[in-house]
Amino acid sequence: METVGIGLIGAGRIGQVHAANLARRVEGAVLQGVADVRADAAATLAARYGVRLWSADYRDLLADPTVDAVIVASATDTHGEVVRAAATAGKHVFCEKPIDLTLPAIDESLGAVARAGVQFQVGFNRRFDPSFRRVRDLVAAGEAGVPHLVRITSRDPQPPPPGYFTGDLGIFPDMTIHDFDLARYLIGAGPGADEVVEVYATASSLIAPADGGNGEPDTAVSVLRFASGAIAMIDNSRRAAYGYDQRAEVLGSGGMVAAGNVAKDQAVVANSGGFRGSVLHEFFLERYAASYAIEIEAFALAVRTGGRSPVTGHDGRIAVAIAIAAQDSVRRGRPVRLSEVG
Repeated sequence: METVGIGLIGAGRIGQVHAANLARRVEGAVLQGVADVRADAAATLAARYGVRLWSADYRDLLADPTVDAVIVASATDTHGEVVRAAATAGKHVFCEKPIDLTLPAIDESLGAVARAGVQFQVGFNRRFDPSFRRVRDLVAAGEAGVPHLVRITSRDPQPPPPGYFTGDLGIFPDMTIHDFDLARYLIGAGPGADEVVEVYATASSLIAPADGGNGEPDTAVSVLRFASGAIAMIDNSRRAAYGYDQRAEVLGSGGMVAAGNVAKDQAVVANSGGFRGSVLHEFFLERYAASYAIEIEAFALAVRTGGRSPVTGHDGRIAVAIAIAAQDSVRRGRPVRLSEVG
């Protein structure tokens, strides 16, 4: 096929990002329909981009012959159901993280995808950020030698609103899961290659409710040990007063490759008071704007050509397994091997 017809399931914040990109920035794909349990949200988003098909029932998109693939951007607890239904209908699937909330449920969805023989991609957009992709490429080219140490800093400018989470350690499956996947991506992990085998994590609740905290852990450090002995260290905070802080570094036997923060602009002021640069981006929608378009373009290319998905079901599953191990580690106060969580 020359152009992939995509149905968008979920008209919330991230769904709106995907709709805008399909309308303006993604080659080889077109938005064919929008579904959301809130009919008014689906209708509004469809009208904004001149899309004829909208519904409160995602199954209406699956039944439409002009829809070749779907983007699953609905509520997290609906992902598995929608993925399985889409695969059974013969639609290719792009699913925002996580695929589901438990490993058995994820395995059920991946089984449905495998039986249907459709393309499946997980929404870990940071792999498609130009800076982080460049780090990965340089590491893969041997510029740092054999990877020994990965350091990732990921800090939000402010915490989510109260009631955002349903679990007491939501920071790991909601926020740190992106960093778990990024660590694997930067070091070149995967089937037949180096892989995470053990996790140690600690977390605290340091942001008072009066300052936007919700009583759940908002500050965490995770240490991942790979089969090779390489180590990844990840620090997270739900509130960095200076902006959205996103950095990564890989140290190896032959050197180091790193990507610093991306500011709103590159202007620098120098005077008697010192050097001063631009502020950081306000949040992920601005910082990773390009990556959201690039990942959907990669998905559409895989659908059109039958090529390998750049972010597989295995990648999605193991990121959840690492998040579960991190939660267990905090509760037990010890390292947890991935084999313990399946």
